[in-house]
Amino acid sequence: MKILISIGAAAALAAVPAIAQSTGDVPAVIQPASRTITLPVNTLVQVTPANEITSKEMKEGTKREFLVVNDVEYQGVVVIPRGSPVEAQVTWRTGKGIVGKSAKFELSFDWVRVNQANYKLRGMHRQEGRGNTAGALLGAAIITGKSATMVPGQIVNVFTAEPIMTTKYQ
Repeated sequence: MKILISIGAAAALAAVPAIAQSTGDVPAVIQPASRTITLPVNTLVQVTPANEITSKEMKEGTKREFLVVNDVEYQGVVVIPRGSPVEAQVTWRTGKGIVGKSAKFELSFDWVRVNQANYKLRGMHRQEGRGNTAGALLGAAIITGKSATMVPGQIVNVFTAEPIMTTKYQ
């Protein structure tokens, strides 16, 4: 008899929340379903300079800002949104020289910011100015080459260096 009373009491208690929710006494809390997506290492990310970058006003160690060009999707979920900031660092630079030598610089890409967290990137880009060897060959030793310049809209390919996790709520 005690067992039947216990089972009946348990069934009555289980029914109380359902009755309370249906009468509006207790608000129903619905948790959205979620799944975690992990963008793998070596995923292509296309970036462009946020502002013009020129070899005239830089030295090694200078930081430069880039932006992600297109949404990076994985399994139908945008993991890295377009416009996310990317940081690059000048790792090598030469100035323009006489006899038509152009300026050059190299950038190493450090990280991309996604949801207030920085994730490592890998990739390098070398930018060279146009030389002026034709003028130098004509005998004008004081003619120099051009500065190396990158402009917004110029696309550089870099890659993720660590997995990037995001949660999709359904």
